[in-house]
Amino acid sequence: VISFMHEKKIVIFMIQTQQVQYSVLKLIGIDKEPKCVSAEEENILATNNSVKTTHYFQKLYISFIFRFYDDTKDYAEKYLACIGRSTWAELYLPHSFHVFYVGLVSFWVARNSREDGEQWYERGNKSKLALKKWAETSRW
Repeated sequence: VISFMHEKKIVIFMIQTQQVQYSVLKLIGIDKEPKCVSAEEENILATNNSVKTTHYFQKLYISFIFRFYDDTKDYAEKYLACIGRSTWAELYLPHSFHVFYVGLVSFWVARNSREDGEQWYERGNKSKLALKKWAETSRW
């Protein structure tokens, strides 16, 4: 799939897919970080906010699953900085996953943080409120 995307010049989607692929491989015990093949890919990963958001969320998720506190906190801050610069006109399914896990991470960091626990607790509450709002407006 990755080589097909590279052939078809779907580079941004390919890089995002590689980030998810890495998470899946890590969960099954294979620690093989995706490598940027070209300068264009490295540039996209460094400058494209959508790609950075995916990258930081996947790193946050894996760090949280494996209970790497410092990494989880670091990637959560980077992820939140990325989404702070964008708005979502509508809810997509991945947004709800992101909000759910950012909420879990926020409450976990709040419990384990001595200096900025209140700030993380507030972020967790924002996630709860977003999920509640989406649930109330759902037709299901």
